[in-house]
Amino acid sequence: MKRGDLYRIYKPTSRDPKRFRVFVVVSRQVLIDSGFSSVICAPVYSNCGELETQVEVGVDEGLKHESCIYCDDLVSFPKSILTDYIGSLSQEKLKELNKALKIALEIED
Repeated sequence: MKRGDLYRIYKPTSRDPKRFRVFVVVSRQVLIDSGFSSVICAPVYSNCGELETQVEVGVDEGLKHESCIYCDDLVSFPKSILTDYIGSLSQEKLKELNKALKIALEIED
């Protein structure tokens, strides 16, 4: 498992109307590689807005259609449920993700 990997999760929350939702791992690699049992993820939605905290993704990342990573909606999941690997972000998309996360969390350089 690496930062930027996308996984399909079955019924991630009781409030999610979708049967499956794709999430991207956003935790730092040190945490992912550690014995810690969970990682932080951002959901992928097919509806995209004009927010700076959204990153466009699509077929190049293993998805069926154009979508967006929502960095304003971070969640923590046990690593054990991240089993249905979809694809991973390119280095350029990881840079966009980092920028969107900084904006979402109000982290200044």
